[in-house]
Amino acid sequence: MQFMQELKQQRWDDHRYYHHNRINQSLHLFSATCFLATYVLLFINPILAAFFGWVMAMVSRQIGHFFFEPKGFDEANQVTHEHKEEIKVGYNLNRKVVLLTLWALTPVFLVLQPTAFGLFESHQNNYELLYNVSWAWIYLGIAAVLFRTVQLFFQQSLLTGVAWFTKILTDPFHDIKLYHKAPIEVLKGNLYDPIVTPEASEAEAR
Repeated sequence: MQFMQELKQQRWDDHRYYHHNRINQSLHLFSATCFLATYVLLFINPILAAFFGWVMAMVSRQIGHFFFEPKGFDEANQVTHEHKEEIKVGYNLNRKVVLLTLWALTPVFLVLQPTAFGLFESHQNNYELLYNVSWAWIYLGIAAVLFRTVQLFFQQSLLTGVAWFTKILTDPFHDIKLYHKAPIEVLKGNLYDPIVTPEASEAEAR
């Protein structure tokens, strides 16, 4: 019961603090479908998996956060943007900048250090370079989730870390459930979600 309550609270805080804008919600809906494709493609084609997971899913997701979410005082929750960033359980905007920078620099790193200190076989052509970059991106994504999970074990609690880990893995399914109506609302001109209570948001999702 404690685990489910913690998971529900993290999902609710993420929604009410960081998903007011319905364009952002729509981008999360698109991102979620790309992540689901990534889950399947991991077992079939690592190049496509990395493309859908990072280029399609992560980029569209972060465009929503960086360019469409309001950064001023949050009237709905009566908190400042700085406060939200400080208490963010997962990757806040500053941490995301670091992560996305590592992602963007990965191809450069593999050009300069083709074996990645023994992790890969040195590429002999552009396809093999792309293959190595794809796996490096996949490893980076896994490492980012595991790193933050373990960090939360020490910073907060084992329960918080496990709940966040579960939230990240299941976010694509939850985002589709929560934001599948967002594109229609955008077309209607309703650009901001009147976030009030968890129950109201769940009711709207249904």
